[in-house]
Amino acid sequence: MTRPVVGIIGNQHLINETYPAHAGGVMNTEAVSCVSGCLPLLVAADPRFVSVEELMETCDGFLLTGGRPNVHPEEYGEEATEAHGAFDRARDAIVLPLVRACVERGQPFLGICRGFQEVNVAMGGTLYPEIRDLPGRMNHRMPPDGTLEEKFALRHKVTLSEGGRFHKLFGATEVMTNTLHGQGINRPGARIEIEGHAPDGTPEALYVKGAPGFTMAVQWHPEWDAANDPVSRPLFTAFGDAVRAWAGRAEGHQAPQVASA
Repeated sequence: MTRPVVGIIGNQHLINETYPAHAGGVMNTEAVSCVSGCLPLLVAADPRFVSVEELMETCDGFLLTGGRPNVHPEEYGEEATEAHGAFDRARDAIVLPLVRACVERGQPFLGICRGFQEVNVAMGGTLYPEIRDLPGRMNHRMPPDGTLEEKFALRHKVTLSEGGRFHKLFGATEVMTNTLHGQGINRPGARIEIEGHAPDGTPEALYVKGAPGFTMAVQWHPEWDAANDPVSRPLFTAFGDAVRAWAGRAEGHQAPQVASA
């Protein structure tokens, strides 16, 4: 039986600071294939090459991955500063309207790190450029040194809303997660329901209220050791189940007309 297709959003990348490429982490591919049970398809997130409509007809669900570039602050009405870091405007132009179209249509997506922030911005929210500069906040960035195991190690707990979707999925109101991000949610967008917070108050888990499909997103990186981690595995399993459910009823659906960014 053919597996349903998950489009894994890629990032622009320079190999040896010279050769342009669209890249995606192997951890994302492994989690989608081995835990979600879906066919991973790397998406060149650039409107010169793909359209939202084509992606929605080709893929059954989407993994909105993390990445070094940040969402450009113009997307939420602010000016860029040095603190905002690097950008990927091509990815902005694809993913933000893709999120809105998936919310409307009920097509499933799972947001990770930058993907978590994209969901908030797509729904009208804003971001802080640098969490560690805020009073009382911890440094959520990836440690600069060490092995992958050390960089992706569990570093803080996330407290989840009692009786919420994440609580029901994980079977606990507190879970341990890694943390590898600089930015974070400032103002939640319309219909954004935040159900998880780090000890310093930073939002860590959300979904879109009233959406007919799977819209979960997390600020941490569950793709690390997804097959074995007690938090990552149920998240990717539930996402795979939602993608299979969508693929099973997708016949007869028509993609909505999506305005360009």
